[in-house]
Amino acid sequence: MKKLTYLAVPYSSPSWIVREDRFNKVNQVACKLMQKGELIMSPISHSHPIAKAGNLPKDWKYWADFCRANLFACDKVYVLMLDGWEDSVGVQAEIKIATRMGLKIEYLKFEDFIEW
Repeated sequence: MKKLTYLAVPYSSPSWIVREDRFNKVNQVACKLMQKGELIMSPISHSHPIAKAGNLPKDWKYWADFCRANLFACDKVYVLMLDGWEDSVGVQAEIKIATRMGLKIEYLKFEDFIEW
């Protein structure tokens, strides 16, 4: 049985415009990967609408358990290198957890998924 691939992306920002942009970009990448036959778990694609609907926190501390549980269902992690990924508390934590779990980690550029 094919396992999921976790798609990590920076998200938290005081700016709702930045959060929306990151949400839209990760969805575009998740779609392209799924069109290629990959099974993608994109926690931001799932949690962003829920957080907005219920005015839930939008930081790693609140979502850490959710993300960790999803990482256990995966055998690979993609890190979408949007601006801020290197400083993102969540992305860096996801990388550390994935490394400890022995998951393969690949780094993706958004520009590689844009159709001109």
